[in-house]
Amino acid sequence: MDHTTAIAPLVATGCRLSPLLIANRGEIVPRIARTARRMGITTLAIYSDADRASPHRFACDGAIAIGGETPAQSYLRGEAIIALARRAGAAAIHPGYGFLSENAAFAAAVVDAGLIFVGPSPAAIAAMGDKAEARRRMVAVGIPVIPGYDDADQSEPALRAAAREIGYPVMIKAAAGGGGRGMRLVSEPAQLAAALSGAAAEATAAFGNGRLILERALIAPRHVEIQIFADAHGQIVHFGERDCSVQRRHQKMIEEAPSPAVNETLRRRMGEAAIAVARTIGYVGAGTVEFLLDAEGSFYFMEMNTRLQVEHPVTELITGIDLVEWQLRIAQGEPLPQRQGEIPRHGHAIEVRLCAEEPADGFLPRAGTILLWEASPAARCDAALASGSLVSPHYDSMLGKVVAHGADRAQAIARLALALEETTLLGVATNRQFLIRLLRHPAFIAGDTVSTAFIPTHFPDDASRAVAPEDLAWGLAAWLAVVASPLAASWPEAWRGWSSTRPLSRPWRLACRAPVTLERSGQIEWERGRAVLRLEGREMVIAGSPAAAGEPGEVMIEETPLRYRFVWQDEALWLKCGGQDFLFAPLSRVSTARPAAGAAGDGVLRAPMSGQVVHALSIGEPVVRGQGVLALEAMKMEVTLPAPHDGILTSLTVGPGDQVVLGQILAVVEPAGVEPAEGAG
Repeated sequence: MDHTTAIAPLVATGCRLSPLLIANRGEIVPRIARTARRMGITTLAIYSDADRASPHRFACDGAIAIGGETPAQSYLRGEAIIALARRAGAAAIHPGYGFLSENAAFAAAVVDAGLIFVGPSPAAIAAMGDKAEARRRMVAVGIPVIPGYDDADQSEPALRAAAREIGYPVMIKAAAGGGGRGMRLVSEPAQLAAALSGAAAEATAAFGNGRLILERALIAPRHVEIQIFADAHGQIVHFGERDCSVQRRHQKMIEEAPSPAVNETLRRRMGEAAIAVARTIGYVGAGTVEFLLDAEGSFYFMEMNTRLQVEHPVTELITGIDLVEWQLRIAQGEPLPQRQGEIPRHGHAIEVRLCAEEPADGFLPRAGTILLWEASPAARCDAALASGSLVSPHYDSMLGKVVAHGADRAQAIARLALALEETTLLGVATNRQFLIRLLRHPAFIAGDTVSTAFIPTHFPDDASRAVAPEDLAWGLAAWLAVVASPLAASWPEAWRGWSSTRPLSRPWRLACRAPVTLERSGQIEWERGRAVLRLEGREMVIAGSPAAAGEPGEVMIEETPLRYRFVWQDEALWLKCGGQDFLFAPLSRVSTARPAAGAAGDGVLRAPMSGQVVHALSIGEPVVRGQGVLALEAMKMEVTLPAPHDGILTSLTVGPGDQVVLGQILAVVEPAGVEPAEGAG
């Protein structure tokens, strides 16, 4: 089967859903619109002020501004979205995933407004939206759950006693949400208090509810989920499993089907359990029942996502079924198009999530402008991106998904890795090259030891995830910095590299952020079509002429052909070569600023990402090493900046609500007894 899913269109019946307002942003909007258009359903997009130029607003037949920038000001304004839908004459609302997709109150308000909600009933959403209540329901019907605590008493003594009874390690989870937010792994009692406080704060910020549950932490389980569909006529089917074990921060990075750990017997048992979960709550629509699978083949209910999943293309590729079409048909009251025995499975499919983040900097999100974007034709790519698109700090870091299909797992992995190599995304740091490393890791290819501990085991720290440019990449960057700089490109073609005597010789000095700043320098002798570059005692002969910025190019360096693409961001050079992306800058342009006199260098706190200040201590407060000084929030993640040593907070340049950029100096912690720098505060 080709990577472009062979989805067989069904015969259209009615169009009760037209116009359909898609209450979301990003790649899911064009995905839903594509199917709706094929079914004869017109679509409406909404967009925030931050998304005025986002491709998703142009993917529909019409678009409506909702205003605001943050989710709370835009895509989480349920009443405003419903009002816009009614004003525009919409018949239905599709919530996509995230935002309001699992908000029972929003679903109820949509129905009360006389519109069709493309999703399950409000009661079903509520039944699974509270993890504590969902656990109790599953126990009542005999579905295995992980031993844990889900009582109403949220006091620290009660939670501490529960953790002691469960046994360490324990997993803290937000009772009212998912997506990895509000989750903490606690290995010993001394860590519990801080973890409870942090998880509750994050859960409150993300879901408006800080209630927690505790579960025994399974060590290195697999995360396996079952896709189900149910109609209003009592029929429920499952589509088999997806393995989502490779994760960072409890959020999925790679999803595949079928799972290397699931045989037909286990697949049948898990499918029957998932159907039982759906039947228990009278479910209608698309849903996913998520389980943890241990090494002995025992599985435990984790949660049910009452919506379409990010990773639904994996199932589409192995079945040839358009899951969005099934959603829309069921929302119109139609029966399931196929019965359990009629759902096919062909080959293997695998998906990765392409995110704006820096794996070698704690997977912290990045924001900025995409300068060059081009998806590979070798795989399916669900994205709402274009060159010039803004990656906002207000929303999730996921930019899109790349998905490949093969006759077997090995072929699917190989195709996906190749597609990622061919994908170009410059202007913002991403996890593209890290995903390639994951896919080509021998342990992942083998498949039998893949678990939720895969990344901590094989890439445990920033250093293991960092990739520094090799000599050839440095040589290529230096050559482009001299012969293809914006200044050189402004010269007439006939003058470039011309000299009346010997080849031109120029010094070059570059810095590369990878993400730690690296510096190298040398000389280059340049004439048209040829250059000799000296790099710290090594001499490289470069043959070729530079491609235009943004265009594919190939050059010979030391008889090695090297394909590349590059773009300029002011005087900085974004370079893709050898499947990797790097940001170079002339060394003279790299800031060497140091903290003001009197400030301890290691006491300076800089922003590890662009985002918004959530809370901060006050100037003059004493702090101890590791204590949180201030917290930033960006792309649905909160990061606390700890004090680097015991001392006094002597300088604070920001306050709650302020927006900051990557690298900005935010605060200074002086050792006790050191006078603050002049002008501090």
